[in-house]
Amino acid sequence: MASVVVVGGGYGGITVAGGLDEVADVTLIEQKDQFVHHAAVDSVWGHTIFMPYSRLLKRGKIVHGTAMRVEGTTVYVAGQDPIEGDYLVLATGTTYPFPAKHQVSQAAVAKARLDQCRANLANANRVLLVGAGTVGVEFAGEISATFPDLQIIMVDRAPHILGTPGYSQELIDDLTRQLKDRGVELVLGAPLAYMPPSDMGVLSSFYVETTDGVGIEADMWFICYGARTATGYFHGAYSELLHGDGTIMVNEYMQVRGTQNVYAVGDITDVPESKRADAARAHARVVVANIKDQLANRAPSTTYSPGKEWIVLPLGPDGGASQLVTPQGKMALVGPEETAEIKGSDLMVTMIRGQLHLP
Repeated sequence: MASVVVVGGGYGGITVAGGLDEVADVTLIEQKDQFVHHAAVDSVWGHTIFMPYSRLLKRGKIVHGTAMRVEGTTVYVAGQDPIEGDYLVLATGTTYPFPAKHQVSQAAVAKARLDQCRANLANANRVLLVGAGTVGVEFAGEISATFPDLQIIMVDRAPHILGTPGYSQELIDDLTRQLKDRGVELVLGAPLAYMPPSDMGVLSSFYVETTDGVGIEADMWFICYGARTATGYFHGAYSELLHGDGTIMVNEYMQVRGTQNVYAVGDITDVPESKRADAARAHARVVVANIKDQLANRAPSTTYSPGKEWIVLPLGPDGGASQLVTPQGKMALVGPEETAEIKGSDLMVTMIRGQLHLP
């Protein structure tokens, strides 16, 4: 039976591994000892975002370790023998500052850090969020919902929230109003002149200024920007296929350019679309279909093209807004109730648990 090695156990990785488990010898390589659900920062306070991999594969195996480099379809993992496959799927996603993502490999350590962070927020008076993009906006919504007496200050170099292209003025205005209604202070139009002296998530009072001289006092702070593709293990021929932003070139079949048996899914690909969990899963379904084609001695037949770009931004359980695309291709703005319905009452935790075959 052909072997498939999947590097990365995020949304795309588990979809590929689970989808091929019955037809190939699957090995999933993942640094973390548990799956971490990062669909939205507003789920960071619950331990339900941590889920074991133990029931994902019936036939295949999971290797917990860090991929150090890839050569052809062979993966070199720290502390392990090289892992060779007939097919290779790269699905390592992005890294992001705490608490939006956790870089530690042990779930127990990540949970303890979250517990301490929550305790610190409960004892803080003012918290600074550096960055007013989607992560900052969602995080401000969750903090304000969970700690309504905590003063939140958001700083961004852009003159308004959601300062990168793609957001309608209606969405920006609606979410700005909701944030201000919650008492969030927006300090926009200039970046910080220097970062706070304390670590993120630590309870320690400080004073900083923006480059235009606005002073800010707070007890805690977080960076809410800075996603980076996790492609540092690409060397040799693979490094030549990387763009400056760290994404790798793929064709319409989600094959890495110039290869037949190597695929990539999710945030590390150069597919021109926003980086989302649902997009990674869609990439993965294409890869599953194409590897099944190849296993049956057929040419890959399933292609991927970016779909509708919905922007769904909850502000805790009872706020937020979404920018949707109608079947007629027009933009539509919906409010908190519809946004909560799209995200799901449990932030899609039930769906992910289903993929992992968890009760």
